[in-house]
Amino acid sequence: MTTASVSGSRERELWRLLGEVNDPELDEPVTEMGFVERAEVASDGSVEVDFRLPTYWCSPNFAFLMLDGVRKALDRLSWSPVYRVTLHDHMFAEEVNSGMEAGRSFGDIFGELAGDLDLGTLRETFAMKAFKRRQEAVLLSLRQCGLPDQEILGMDLVAYDATQFGADEAAKQKARYRAALMERFSARRTDDPVFLTWEGQKIPVSALGAHLAELRGVRINMEFNGALCRGLKHTRYKELDVVDGEPTLVDFIMDRVPVEPAPNI
Repeated sequence: MTTASVSGSRERELWRLLGEVNDPELDEPVTEMGFVERAEVASDGSVEVDFRLPTYWCSPNFAFLMLDGVRKALDRLSWSPVYRVTLHDHMFAEEVNSGMEAGRSFGDIFGELAGDLDLGTLRETFAMKAFKRRQEAVLLSLRQCGLPDQEILGMDLVAYDATQFGADEAAKQKARYRAALMERFSARRTDDPVFLTWEGQKIPVSALGAHLAELRGVRINMEFNGALCRGLKHTRYKELDVVDGEPTLVDFIMDRVPVEPAPNI
């Protein structure tokens, strides 16, 4: 294999694995959100990743979770390279970058600032939201295909895997919902029902409408936050200045655009 083909293969693998890292709050790939601004494989095989978030004050625990996901993705690269991940333009960038490079935990990096924050609980909250958003997409698609509610709710893994979805959101979420289901309920058999509540309860046919209404609320909140993040990042970085001959992104949004908190839907 030529050097060029090796390099191209490694670049594709790098971006594929980075694409599996999600913004924990939004359940969307950090690559699609535009947070990975540069990811390159050098001639010696080492890897550099530049990471930017929508605002200077983005929650440090969210930043840590995403960068920890990036670090784990890079650890899975087939050629085991030396790598460096750099968070830019964030109020805790220096602390996060040095701490991540040293392999330190969130509590080690932020010390007293971390307080009694339990990242495990936070991860579970985000996993719950992702589970519900993915489940809604496939449930709605199955309904749109004309399947009766009783058949949908009685579907097992074998039937689920055999079901074909169109080229829409449901097709994207089919495998992702399966992954979330198996992560949540790893001991499930292939003949167990696919559609359960987050708590593991069966969904009665009579309760499916109310269940979908709950899932819709979760999705709308996540979509609102996703649109807000994209808008903030685009606005924040749409201008640049040149300092000492180098292009520098201008953070001009802070005192111009008042940002209301996301509604609690």
